Amino acid sequence: MFGIDAVDLLIILVLAVVMFGPEKLPQYSRKAARVFVYLRDIANNAKNTIGTELGPEYANMELKDLNPKTFIAKQLQNEVALIDEAKRELQEAQDMLKTSKSEAEGAVKKSSATSAIAEPAETALELVGPRISPFDPEAT
Repeated sequence: MFGIDAVDLLIILVLAVVMFGPEKLPQYSRKAARVFVYLRDIANNAKNTIGTELGPEYANMELKDLNPKTFIAKQLQNEVALIDEAKRELQEAQDMLKTSKSEAEGAVKKSSATSAIAEPAETALELVGPRISPFDPEAT
């Protein structure tokens, strides 16, 4: 209750008895309770008025939500969750690409090491084409 532990509450009660006396203490405690209930009613009334004025999407808003930081965090909670999900998916895709790249490099090294038949250089050049482009003197 209000962050007051038993020792603090006992000290407050002893001080109240000493300051006001046992005769007036019940009267002052009733007045304090009435003030507390009145302030609580004002706060609840303000909360209900704000909820009805803003509409049904803000019906579950509490007084602590009126703090700009918590209000924005509550409203953007779904968007932040979507961004976090996208980050996670991108990280998974990056990891998958790294593993497939390493697997492909390993397969290339393995295939180049196991291929014992090498083509002669002339055969490879014939597949590429002639070194000098053909010249036709009558074409000009």
